[in-house]
Amino acid sequence: MDKNKLRMLNEINSAIIQFRGNYSAWCKAHGIGYNEMLVMYSIREKGYCTQKQICDQYLLPRQTINHVINALRAQGILREQASLAPGREKAFVLTERGESYMGPFLASMNAMEARAVLRMGSEKLAELTDLMEQYSQALRKAMEETRETGNGHGETLRF
Repeated sequence: MDKNKLRMLNEINSAIIQFRGNYSAWCKAHGIGYNEMLVMYSIREKGYCTQKQICDQYLLPRQTINHVINALRAQGILREQASLAPGREKAFVLTERGESYMGPFLASMNAMEARAVLRMGSEKLAELTDLMEQYSQALRKAMEETRETGNGHGETLRF
């Protein structure tokens, strides 16, 4: 790979890490864990969440999200809502306590994200989203091809 492409890939990876780091710092400043925020983010998006949805969307281990959900349930922030559960999955929603606990955090996050979108512009944000999705698909396909052909040392790769 030529140096320019390698430089661009390093910059993309650095930008992704910084992007996640910004959210992580935001969470820390508000006394909430990053994975806890991802659960709340999912609830904000859909009104509820399942462990499978979160694991699939954020590529996190089931054990990690199970631990977060159980902790939030033990704190009285989440409760199971069977009527929203697809199949055998468990769906979770905010309790009244969860609404008052997470409401200010989510409102603050919404305001922060809205300010960022104003600075960047909706068009650029849409372009960025599209490009990141395209790159993610291309990377996934390249990984599948690598898995099929092995690592060059006669070993099959597992992802």
